[in-house]
Amino acid sequence: MNVKLKSLTMAATVAVAALSAAGVAHARDQIQVVGSSTVFPFSQTAAERFANETGSPAPVVESTGTGGGMKIFCGGVGTGFPDVTGASRPMKLSEYELCTKNGVTDITEAMIGYDGLSMAVSRNGKQLNLTKAQLFQALAAKVDVGGRIVDNPYKKWSDIDPTLPDIAISVMGPPPTSGTRDAWVELVMDEGCKAFPAFEVFDKDALKENCQRMRTDGPFIESGENDNLIVQRLVSDPNTYGIFGYSFLYENKDKLVPVKINGIEPNEDTIANGAYGISRPLFFYIKNAHRGVIPGLNEFVAEYVSDDALSPGGYLEEHGLIPLSPERRAMVQKAVNESVKMKAPTK
Repeated sequence: MNVKLKSLTMAATVAVAALSAAGVAHARDQIQVVGSSTVFPFSQTAAERFANETGSPAPVVESTGTGGGMKIFCGGVGTGFPDVTGASRPMKLSEYELCTKNGVTDITEAMIGYDGLSMAVSRNGKQLNLTKAQLFQALAAKVDVGGRIVDNPYKKWSDIDPTLPDIAISVMGPPPTSGTRDAWVELVMDEGCKAFPAFEVFDKDALKENCQRMRTDGPFIESGENDNLIVQRLVSDPNTYGIFGYSFLYENKDKLVPVKINGIEPNEDTIANGAYGISRPLFFYIKNAHRGVIPGLNEFVAEYVSDDALSPGGYLEEHGLIPLSPERRAMVQKAVNESVKMKAPTK
């Protein structure tokens, strides 16, 4: 046997032995799920249904944010690492490469449905009707004033437009590690920025830098990954607005009302038909090397993508998930149940 072949054989033997040892040792008997705070309630609901249906221990579901979840998920193979991560955006190429570097080379991607990014306020607050350009003016670090790009001077909503409330701009939103933040920047900040001619002079990279930076002088309040804390703040302070996934607005519609965007508020119909222009797909990712090692993992992910969960009228729609088309749902179910390996992202 030549040296190169011997080295490859030894490496494969070590990898198989390590995974087998993890399976024999059963370092844990509960499935571990991390990831997006937006996907968290859906994962939690699927976990409870799985436990009720099978009698197995309920999976442990943690809200770490999309970026944080990817980092933990891609840390390695074995019982010391999570089995599934939820994401409110697709996996990035850099995350896929991190997974590959750490031996996580067989992953299945499951798109579970759609979510609208929502901005909301307490039912005791003032409901707003804003454009994306106005949201950019309220939240960007740099804005166009009189054709010049300057530090954001707007302190009140009425500074942007005198027809808006004469109250201080106060908006709570997710941190940079959140997929919700990524989506908000792409779908609101980037698009709102395009309304201002002063930004047209930049090339693509400079435009991204100038349009995507959120202000840090007070009106935008960076919260953690727990969207429930934003809801609590909004209930206690009717002059503060919050940014989170539609599912949290849906779960708290007795306490909150949405901000309209271009006259349209988020709901199941406007998100599904595209009329509400701030929506995104939701995902979870499975570490296929853990199938057959972590007890119940196959059954849990099958439950997560079942018709009972994902179809119109399914139990995840009851929690605010906007369903996929029947054709797309069937494709996802096939990929998950047959452990189809995802391709590398393009960016």
